[in-house]
Amino acid sequence: MSRMSGADALVESLTANGVDTIFGLPGGQLDHFFDAVYRSADRLKLVRPRHEQGCAYMAYGYAKSTGKVGVYAVVPGPGLLNSTAALCTAYAAGAQVLCLSGQVHLEGIGSGLGHLHEIPDQLTLIRGLTKWAERINHPAETPALVYQAFYQLSTGRPRPVELEMPMDIMGQQSEVAAPMPMESPVRPPIDTQQVEQAVELLAGASNPLVIVGGGAVDAGPILLKLAEKLQAPVVAKRHGRGVVSDRHYLSQSLPAGHQLWRDADVVLAVGTRAKMPLTMWGHDDNLKIVRIDIDPVQITIPVQSDVAMVNDASDALQAIFGELDERMPDRPSRESELTALKQEFHDKFADHIGPQFEFLQAIREALPDDGFFVDEVTQVGFCSWYAFPVYEPRQFISAGYQGTLGYGFATALGVQVGNPDKAVVSINGDGGFMFNIAEIVTAVQYNIPLVTIIFNNKTYGNVKRQQEEWFGGRHIAIDLHNPDYMKLADAVGMKGYRAESAEDLKTVLELAFEAREPCLIEVPVGEMPTPWQFILMDKVRG
Repeated sequence: MSRMSGADALVESLTANGVDTIFGLPGGQLDHFFDAVYRSADRLKLVRPRHEQGCAYMAYGYAKSTGKVGVYAVVPGPGLLNSTAALCTAYAAGAQVLCLSGQVHLEGIGSGLGHLHEIPDQLTLIRGLTKWAERINHPAETPALVYQAFYQLSTGRPRPVELEMPMDIMGQQSEVAAPMPMESPVRPPIDTQQVEQAVELLAGASNPLVIVGGGAVDAGPILLKLAEKLQAPVVAKRHGRGVVSDRHYLSQSLPAGHQLWRDADVVLAVGTRAKMPLTMWGHDDNLKIVRIDIDPVQITIPVQSDVAMVNDASDALQAIFGELDERMPDRPSRESELTALKQEFHDKFADHIGPQFEFLQAIREALPDDGFFVDEVTQVGFCSWYAFPVYEPRQFISAGYQGTLGYGFATALGVQVGNPDKAVVSINGDGGFMFNIAEIVTAVQYNIPLVTIIFNNKTYGNVKRQQEEWFGGRHIAIDLHNPDYMKLADAVGMKGYRAESAEDLKTVLELAFEAREPCLIEVPVGEMPTPWQFILMDKVRG
């Protein structure tokens, strides 16, 4: 037991669980907490963004790129609500994000008296956007509730959690037990009967196919061994990119996966919703499905699988590979066939999405192999899902199905903070970039060496295309007035470049990565070809 304030107990419990970075904005209900963080500067790095939404997105980027918990702190009410777009993104994308929220005085909660930042039933509201949320009502409760928060973050399906502490409890002194570090979680046991069923299906497959998602990011080596044993192509849409390097012939793009889906007889889906293939590409009685997912609910939808293993991906794949390796010989290599398939789609991308493809090639050539790419809801971003090569897991960061426009720049800052020695590039449209433009000064203040690209077409490009195709070309609320980005960069003390072509972009990127300081690159662009022909693809079976 030690005597300390609620805020100090919170800091001690966080650092005991490995937290070394906090993104946070100070305010009345967090004064004691920020003072506690200040007094722990030797153990905690504090990054202060300029808006709560950017704050939470930074924690999201930190979490997705490092595999560690991303922590952010905001005041209650409007501060917390400003961060909820990022919480939705973290929930959709399976990110380990811990939101720390202040709260009004304990006796004022629910009083309706109009305390600063008071909102009705904040805890119930936030529980609808998180995996778990709780209030710390006394300093002595802190170690146990922080332990529970990390238990929720590290077991089952990763999703964000929230802890709130009233401002008076943060300042209250009490006897507090020693922090309780979260131990290695107990993983679900392997069902040997399911392993046998999976092996039987995979060993008998003529055209096996593997679909991977974010739940497979830590299972890359064993997944590749299994895929090589089966000579099964591996396909990912966003979060599973890089689990098998795109340099490997077995790693195939999303549209190549659509083509392979037609003739697949057994699909192994690992850590993925598999929503697109199972709901859009079609399925029938000739397609057998083996799924591995840590979420016992997700694994049952959208269709029932022939084998459904509720397990950690690495554990299940290791068990399957061990049995399969003894049962069947290695299959003849499909390298020639699948390399030709890669080239086929490389040529199709060049023909059908030429401008975006050239920009993506330029970025890939300039970005070091171990660098990070953060996409956005923009024309080049959509194409990156299938046309940007990724070599390692966690190197391709996306908002997933939430599709939160404007998430990318702030998220990329969090990626860079979490990976200070790596190159990080953020691609943006001029529309989305303005959502969190305030964080441009955060990048400069903390010397975060992020390289940010703005593809500037002075419009919401995707909405414009939809209006032209669906509404007779009536342009409604899509024209954008933008700042002079080069003057903006100069005004905040950031390097600024303008690139007029893909070749220029590659040259400028190389300079920017070498400089290791915040950099803004504007790329003026016109209307681009539709990226959707390689995403919204027709049903091919069933």
